[in-house]
Amino acid sequence: MTLPGTSGSIEGDVFPLDELDAAGVLERAECALVARRAVEVEDLRLVAQWAVLHGGDPRDDPGASGWDRLVEIGGEGTPRVRDLCLGELAVVRRVHGLSVRSVMADVLDLQWRLPRTWAVVLGLGCEPWLARRVASLSRRLGLVEVGVVDAAVAGCIGGEAPARVLEVAEAAVIAADPAGHAARVEEQRRRRFVSLSRTDEHGLRHLVARVEAGDAVYVEAMVARVAEILATQHDQTATQTGTAGAASRPSRDELRAEALGWLARPAELLQLLLEHTTPDQPDQPDQPNQPEPADPQDGPGLSRALAFPADLLTALRSIDPTRLRPAAVLYLHLTDHTLTHPETGVARIEDHGPVLAAQLTGWLSHTHLTVKPVIDLAETITTTAYEHSPGLKERIRLLVGARDTFPYATSRSRHLDHDHPTPYRHDAPPGQPDQTGTHNSAPLSRRHHRWKTHAGFRSRQIAPATYAWATPHGHHYLVGPHGTRPLTNRQGQRYHDATGAELHLINRHLAPG
Repeated sequence: MTLPGTSGSIEGDVFPLDELDAAGVLERAECALVARRAVEVEDLRLVAQWAVLHGGDPRDDPGASGWDRLVEIGGEGTPRVRDLCLGELAVVRRVHGLSVRSVMADVLDLQWRLPRTWAVVLGLGCEPWLARRVASLSRRLGLVEVGVVDAAVAGCIGGEAPARVLEVAEAAVIAADPAGHAARVEEQRRRRFVSLSRTDEHGLRHLVARVEAGDAVYVEAMVARVAEILATQHDQTATQTGTAGAASRPSRDELRAEALGWLARPAELLQLLLEHTTPDQPDQPDQPNQPEPADPQDGPGLSRALAFPADLLTALRSIDPTRLRPAAVLYLHLTDHTLTHPETGVARIEDHGPVLAAQLTGWLSHTHLTVKPVIDLAETITTTAYEHSPGLKERIRLLVGARDTFPYATSRSRHLDHDHPTPYRHDAPPGQPDQTGTHNSAPLSRRHHRWKTHAGFRSRQIAPATYAWATPHGHHYLVGPHGTRPLTNRQGQRYHDATGAELHLINRHLAPG
């Protein structure tokens, strides 16, 4: 197959790359670039075709679910799509449902609202991801206004750097709708946030915040001040122990990271600041973005570092800071080996991930610790009721790790729906085993719960925290402690058709691989 725009071709066999010289590598690199773009364009076209196949009104389809409806996924002027069609495409693509919704919105926008830019994409003249970004940026514009963006972007997306293309697109969006842009600026001010990343393998996380510029300046100033105090304390300790030296002193970044942690403990932070502040403390050296000290004319007996009256500082020093600590619940998963070997044992903390048991000492050193009863997850709990009791929900959350059990789902939350994989029968005859319990319950997000109930998905719990899923078109997946893995049609059907005794035998072979 000859690739557009190059003199090379791609055959079915793997290239003997070790035989290429410099010129050959460059030629193949160009071939790979165009081939990758071609595959990505095909992927977008497949998503678009899925939208075409599910663009009819479900009310005109006798086989459609009564809960299905047409929804507008793209911007103004794009065709609507059946809401319940997204689930199966997401599972087959092995992504979250919102990911499929996003790519479908982008490709519909490109086809129906940005045709000039879409033509460049089809000609493999630009990166498809960049065109998708433009579609997302311009989605709020009307069908007429978006033409301004299309004309501007189509002229540069094939030759300009991505940053420049996005700059052009952003400028065109503003020019096309100045009033709308002003409203979005105000809207963005209402979307300030503070969020945490997942915990990495070293027990560390990223803290990301979007705040007012003035608040950011004050946080920076406080972090700088606390880091300065911590550095002084470290130097004093090193001098006393005879370990002074640049090699032993924490770096500036380490001190600032530790200082930020102090901001989460205001009682201890106040005590630290008070211990290193006097009413007549001299001005601190100038630091970037640091607030100005209190003016001496503010009154006698005023701390220039904290702007507190001297008598108030004395009163604050008498407060026990431990009484001001906040309360929190830490869900800890561990084994008997971890308890007996804390130096090598690994524990898992919900919403944080795995850590060495020895690390828990640092996590809990500033807390009043209350240990709750340990829950034995090996015990099977059932109930005759349809509803899940709070205690049963807690046990199931712990079994599945507080995660969504839909194929390839990413949500980890303690606020999920609890579905019966084997549907609950309200007309079950007397003497039938309990239908609700750890043996027949699957936490699902509300969207995934709707897909399972109304879009033709089937599931069966085949072991504790392990589920076999089948999509409407017969794709099969196994979801368990090791994530999601595809199954053959034969394997999946075997899980769904097996009796209880047969499942017991099958479960011996559930190891991943």
